[in-house]
Amino acid sequence: MTGVAASHPAIRSAVARGKTTPVSRLGTHNLLLAVVLVLHFVGVVMVLSASAVQALDEFGSTWGYFKRQVAWSALGLAALLITSRIDYRQWLRFRVPLLMSSVLLLVAVLIPGMGLSRNGSSRWISMGPVSLQPSELAKLSLLVWVAHLLARAHRRGRLADPHGALLPAMAVTGLVAGLVLVEPDLGTTVVLASIVGVLLWVSGIPLRWMVGLGAAGFMGTLILGLAAGYRRARLLSFLDPWADPQNAGYQIVQSLVGLGTGGLTGVGLGAGRSKWGFLPNAHTDFIYAIVGEELGFLGAVAVLALFVALAVLGIRAAARAPDRVGMLLAAGVTAWILVQAFINIGAVIGVLPITGVPLPFVSFGGTALVVTMAATGILVNVARQGRPAPVR
Repeated sequence: MTGVAASHPAIRSAVARGKTTPVSRLGTHNLLLAVVLVLHFVGVVMVLSASAVQALDEFGSTWGYFKRQVAWSALGLAALLITSRIDYRQWLRFRVPLLMSSVLLLVAVLIPGMGLSRNGSSRWISMGPVSLQPSELAKLSLLVWVAHLLARAHRRGRLADPHGALLPAMAVTGLVAGLVLVEPDLGTTVVLASIVGVLLWVSGIPLRWMVGLGAAGFMGTLILGLAAGYRRARLLSFLDPWADPQNAGYQIVQSLVGLGTGGLTGVGLGAGRSKWGFLPNAHTDFIYAIVGEELGFLGAVAVLALFVALAVLGIRAAARAPDRVGMLLAAGVTAWILVQAFINIGAVIGVLPITGVPLPFVSFGGTALVVTMAATGILVNVARQGRPAPVR
């Protein structure tokens, strides 16, 4: 074994070897920072545009949501800067307190009087003028805990032993995901399961177990999606939203109308009409539709290209991580961002059911933005310490 990059063929094949590239000259960590900052800048601008009408109605000023987003952005950028400077191995020391705090907060959010209910879901804890979403912290704490577990199991040669890695990982994931599901929040539950699934796959868990887990996860998601009436309506409406355009399919129809209106170059920044009460959650879950309407197909593709670039750089950081836990953390953060982006964009363009998952770095949000930026800082730290590309 010559390094972490050789530990998994999928990661190994993703990195070009034996050549000096622009990426290796500039540094993966610098490019990661650049991609994230551009995505975040696009998000701040689009939140201002997408939220102006609703903010005027709610706050009497078009700047209401934008001011809050700027405040959260400042916290998120600070979190990114801090975590990018902290050695990623230090997070392992706090894995148990982080996980326990997340579980306690997830329990607290379900207690009447402590949890803040919105649109039929109890996902937030009110803290004066702001609200905290514990499920976002749960993503980071679960990632750190499982990465440590799998790295330790590999070091002890127990990856093939179900009791050494798989069962403990599934037990803790089941606890955390179960609490999130009760809120209810199926979208975040899927993201949590996807993070752990990618960690198990990258760590080298036997393929037969991964196939079984994948099949069980798919069937479980399908059953849960059909179990509740509102989730069943969402699941079925995306198949043919035009069958019920004024009810179950309304949001998807309005999203597609906005995207179609944008054409190639868009109607112009700020000139979109979907946000004028036609498209619900225009500045949160469906902000990508506003991007497509106002910046057009080219703008929507540019945002998508930034996520693809982040994927490439994240895989590169994982492949060149100094050790196994660094590889797992980098792979987990990359999977977290990409799975969430895939779910969000898929819902906006009508190829996936609506799950209420925000678009990372772009959608309006508080806890989600700050925690995602903090996790990205960990990814940047791994990339900064990674092994340089070989020169031949």
